[in-house]
Amino acid sequence: MVKRVKTGIRGFDELVQGGFPIASTILLTGSPGTGKTIFGLQFLYNGASKFNEKGLYVTFEQTERALVEQAKLFGWDFEKYLKNKSIQILHISTREINQETTKSIVEKVMKEKIHRLVIDSISTLAINAPIYTFMTDTALIDISNGRSFFSPPIVGDFIVKRFIYSFIDDLRNVDHCTTIMISESPEKGEYLSRDTISEFVCDGIIHIVFESMGGEFSRSLLVRKMRHTKNDEDIHPLEINNKGLVVHSTEK
Repeated sequence: MVKRVKTGIRGFDELVQGGFPIASTILLTGSPGTGKTIFGLQFLYNGASKFNEKGLYVTFEQTERALVEQAKLFGWDFEKYLKNKSIQILHISTREINQETTKSIVEKVMKEKIHRLVIDSISTLAINAPIYTFMTDTALIDISNGRSFFSPPIVGDFIVKRFIYSFIDDLRNVDHCTTIMISESPEKGEYLSRDTISEFVCDGIIHIVFESMGGEFSRSLLVRKMRHTKNDEDIHPLEINNKGLVVHSTEK
């Protein structure tokens, strides 16, 4: 029997047999304005308020105050849970990212027994990975056969992929924590994530699309994959109302 973590998001858990498999890493991808941050906030708020599970929101883009104010729009009192540390928000500016950033996040999750983790966003973290990676930390045998030399862009691409893979693998080994990694999806192309690797390494993929078509719902959600789960494969209308996200059934 697979132990599952309920998101508590109306209409979503039914798509993944009751929730995410515990300790899984989920890629939540979509273009700007699709509701990815709301999904992450709601995941943590429901964890603290309904399931007594500790959550951590790691943000490289927004401040704690901005996230708390956004949560208030949906009636979520984050300040209450921030006070008792049921929910924590860790803001790390891009200037502060270094080679120890991911290690410190994993250590915090383990030490404080965090059950729900949101990384916002893996795209920003990946962009800064090559900048703060020393060549001495990278085994040259991995990128060179001893005779060939590669240009900086190729080496940088290798570093990003290795960085993302290692981070996700470290999180997967924390058996009490389920992670959502938010990513910006490219407008065009074959990949769902800008780093092009996390979609293959993560255990699950949720893809949110925004289309201004004049209908009742402009957003839709698709569970592209979910390991250890028979997931719903339909595209579902996604609503953002005054209580958060609602995933609607495809049945008429």
